[in-house]
Amino acid sequence: MNVSSDWPQEVFSVLIAQGIDLVAHVPDAGHTALIHLAEEHDKVDVITLTTEEEGVGLLCGAWAGGRKGVLLIQSSGVGNCINALALPVICRAPFLTIVSMRGEWGEFIPWQVPMGLATPKVLGAMDVEVFRVSEEQRVADTVSAAGSFAFNTRRSAAVLLSQQMLGAKQFKEG
Repeated sequence: MNVSSDWPQEVFSVLIAQGIDLVAHVPDAGHTALIHLAEEHDKVDVITLTTEEEGVGLLCGAWAGGRKGVLLIQSSGVGNCINALALPVICRAPFLTIVSMRGEWGEFIPWQVPMGLATPKVLGAMDVEVFRVSEEQRVADTVSAAGSFAFNTRRSAAVLLSQQMLGAKQFKEG
């Protein structure tokens, strides 16, 4: 992975500044540093999910209980969330997700490509505003804008972290 050590800390600082105290995730290498930062923070609860759609319901319930959260997933998991993404729309609950993209820049797994290509369209079809970022120096500002959009308008927002920025995963024999 070709990931800078700066942007995860900057993003985490943005999440804390926006009052996010719940991080739900399906384990993913693209989010590892951000997950570790959340786990180390004494005022942030980290929930590891078995499927991505659980996170949509969890964050809507957390909002109803007075909390703010973010869902960290990979683009391949967006397809698992399609039906669940109706919940925040119908309930007028803010929903924020950060998606590490696959199926694009240097991808080596063919089955990652279809969902990687479809992710922005799928999210748009489910009334999720898409914020895409390809440069490390723009990640924190993009997450801040998406979070403000979601929590101020009580709508859904997704930040797509490009595979070009994160670095293409490589198959390692061994």
